[in-house]
Order: sequence, then structure tokens, then C-alpha cells
Amino acid sequence: MELPPYATLGQKIWHYAFLVICGLIFFFLIAPILTIIPLSFNAQNFFTFTPGMLAFEADAYSLRHYRDFFTNPNWQQALSNSVRIAPVATLISVALGTLAAVGLSQSHVPFRRAIMAILISPMIVPLIISAAGMYFFYSRLGLQGTYIGVVLAHAALGIPFVIITVTATLVGFDRSLTRASANLGAGPMRTFFKVQMPLILPGVISGGLFAFITSFDEVVVVLFVGSAGQKTLPWQMFIGLREQISPTILAVATILVVISIALLTVVELLRRRSERLRGMSPG
Repeated sequence: MELPPYATLGQKIWHYAFLVICGLIFFFLIAPILTIIPLSFNAQNFFTFTPGMLAFEADAYSLRHYRDFFTNPNWQQALSNSVRIAPVATLISVALGTLAAVGLSQSHVPFRRAIMAILISPMIVPLIISAAGMYFFYSRLGLQGTYIGVVLAHAALGIPFVIITVTATLVGFDRSLTRASANLGAGPMRTFFKVQMPLILPGVISGGLFAFITSFDEVVVVLFVGSAGQKTLPWQMFIGLREQISPTILAVATILVVISIALLTVVELLRRRSERLRGMSPG
């Protein structure tokens, strides 16, 4: 944002002070993440910068920790479990969350606000409380320590993200389009998939990406609900920090950061596309 030519001295000072404050906040948030990236290339089994790394010596850097991640059976099993759990949990979250958002967007639905508050409560309630509740609930159903139990638990955590993003996409949705489709003889299902879904698809995909990230990075719930057979990648990282300090954790963390940045970039592109489709921004 540029300053207008008629800005006063006080406005100019505040403008530049605001930029400095924003820069400091951004640095405060991003510095810990940027620190682990060069540390993941450490040639030694240290969690600190060695003198050779600070001097930018070539032999002080290595890909040994990345090789360990891709060759160690424990890490690969954890990665396999995460890849098996996260996509299924995401599909369930997207299906249920989209239906809930579309239903709650109808003005005639009673107690909409109360229902919405209940559905997004997993985002508000402390995760340790949700995990404990899921543990006792799934234990009664015989799902504790099973693949299905972990998938359902992760789906429950992802549904609020889908509801929020799809609900935001439905804001400003032209209801006359669905009425026109019904007047032309299309049924509710055909109207939803042919008229409504294409317009809310960016929000659905964005919510799915958030649900996927939540499931892929989650560790507290899987510690309560899962078993050794469902040891996910974050669980393996937690074990590595608690039982043995392995720099491979830094390599895994760097890979997860890159994946998260890629997914968030996709989310931003979808958000801009959604705004263009709804006429909220120029094409």
C-alpha cells in the first residue's frame, strides 16, 4: 500500500513504523522455521551449527540425514502410515464438511448457529481434551488402536476446516442459480453437482488441503487413539525427540515445511480463483 501524496508527517511516520512492526512479527514467526532448514544438512549428528557450517565449508554439509529418512525402515513405515491415513481422513472430512456447510447455509435450518458452534468445536477445544474424549469413546466402540479409529479421529479434526472454508465460499452465492436450475427441471442432486459444486469447488479443495495438513501433522490424537501399528510420521518424530536425538528429525521437518508451503500456495491460488468466480476481484 502506497502513501497518498497529501499524507501528513504523522501519517508517514506511522506508515513506516507499521511496516517495521509487521516485518518484526513476520521474522519472529518465520525464524524458527528457517533455522531448521540449514541444520538439516549438517554433516554431524548435532542440533547446532558447527564451526564448519558457520564458515560455509563444503564438507560440513551433507545429505546423510535425508538418506537416513529414505532408507530407515522405521521412518518409511511411519511415512507409509501417514500416507494411508491422511488421504482417507481428508475424503471423509470433505464429504461430511461440505454437506454440513451447504445445509447450514440454508436460512430455514433451525438452530444454525448452535449447530455450527458444535461442529467447529474441535478447533476450539484443547486438543488434549479432544484426544482423551476420543480415546474413551473409541474404546467403547472397539476402535481404539485400529486404523479406522485413527482415520475417524483425524476426520473429526478436519471437518471444521472444511465447514469454515466452504461456508466462506457460499457467502455471496447467487441463490437464483439454483432456483433457475430447479425451474428447468433439474433435481436437487443434479443442481448441486452441475450448478453449485463448480462455484464452491475452490472452497472445498481449500478445506480439503487444510484437513490433509491437519491429519498429516497431527500427533496428540494418534498417541491416544492409535497403536504401534498406526505410528505416523509426527509420532515417529516425537519418539525421536524423546528417546534419541536424531538429526533426521530436522530433515523430515524440512520436507514437511516444503510440502506445507506448496499446499498453502495452492490454497491461495484457489482463494483468488474463487474470488474471480464470484466477481469479488478483477479477472
